[in-house]
Amino acid sequence: MKFAIIKERKNPPDRRVVFSPQTLAEVRERFPEAEFIVESSDIRIFPDAAYAKLGFKVTDDVSEADVMIGVKEVPIEHLIPNKKYFYFSHTIKKQPYNRKLLKAMLENNIEMYDHETIVKQSGARLIGFGRYAGLVGAYNGFRALGLRDGLFNLPKVETLADLEEVKAELDKITIPNIKILLTGTGKVAYGAKEILDHLGIKEVSDALYLTSEFTEPVYVMADVMEYAKRKDGKVGNKQQFYKDPSGYESNFMPYAKQTDYFIAGHFYGNNAPYLFTREDAKNPEFRINLVADVSCDIDGPVASTIRPSTIAEPYYGYDPQTEKEVAFDAEGAITVMAVDNLPCELPKDASEGFGEAFVEHVIPAFFNNDERGILKRAKITTADGKLTERFKYLQDYVDGKA
Repeated sequence: MKFAIIKERKNPPDRRVVFSPQTLAEVRERFPEAEFIVESSDIRIFPDAAYAKLGFKVTDDVSEADVMIGVKEVPIEHLIPNKKYFYFSHTIKKQPYNRKLLKAMLENNIEMYDHETIVKQSGARLIGFGRYAGLVGAYNGFRALGLRDGLFNLPKVETLADLEEVKAELDKITIPNIKILLTGTGKVAYGAKEILDHLGIKEVSDALYLTSEFTEPVYVMADVMEYAKRKDGKVGNKQQFYKDPSGYESNFMPYAKQTDYFIAGHFYGNNAPYLFTREDAKNPEFRINLVADVSCDIDGPVASTIRPSTIAEPYYGYDPQTEKEVAFDAEGAITVMAVDNLPCELPKDASEGFGEAFVEHVIPAFFNNDERGILKRAKITTADGKLTERFKYLQDYVDGKA
């Protein structure tokens, strides 16, 4: 079995890679029956020479490989027919902008495995960049606070070498007496929590957060069952909510009345109630004035997120009264950070963490007859140009009827 680490070709350029040179060397040692080649790249965070130094073939032509491993979508003209591909295809939610890509993979008899579909039997994700999105998102929110209020001047994450340098910069600042809400309990939320804990900000219970003021900065990590409640007044059940959230409504306003800085690290499912609406944001008691929306669902559950922002221009303002975009530091505005590719700012750490998870969960499946069903669950398209049973729901999308 021959694997190729492919060049990232999507714009804007993404410097991440699934395997760092060191991780790739470890994989080779663990699985001597696997062969790895590396497609030459001038943008990758690890230079070609670092792979070549460890004895990997670096080449402009990887068509000899069986399995192509990348991060972002592969442009249609660069797809090689009859291969297996791993990357984030952004098709499983029927994203209109990638319908042609899925169609092209079917037409080229490509077996597509999406990083998002590499899951446990329960459906929980096994690999991803979530932790790094949370880390960078929380940091970026504090950077916005410092810039907006003239408190401190944190450098952009992309100018720093790694997570160690990010944390070293945080050691230089003092956080004012604010209340911070963090939603979610997954990898994104725990990445953000890592930043809050590094800053020494005290974590408090929901009850205390909602009823008290403090003389120091504090944060609460709120679970979905705290900010969503059943419409009939009965006690909510998290698993039932995930299956069918239609019987629930938002219970977010008590938090909004007590929060200065909101870090949105939750996963938002279809038909779930919005956390806060544009009308909610007009409420005189609505206190949130800074949002780091790591989840970044546009015009969705976080009303102030009206567009994604960029690494180059990460902040904008949302005026709750006019519902329009304004300057990020405009008076009365909610400052919004909604960068939708946050892990790109920390490419070295993100690549190393992602590669370790890929080695643990995916590579073994090629050599143990897929005993845990990892590849079977992850496969979207087959070698004979069809959708797998699990992803048959995408047929109307492929046909242009969705």
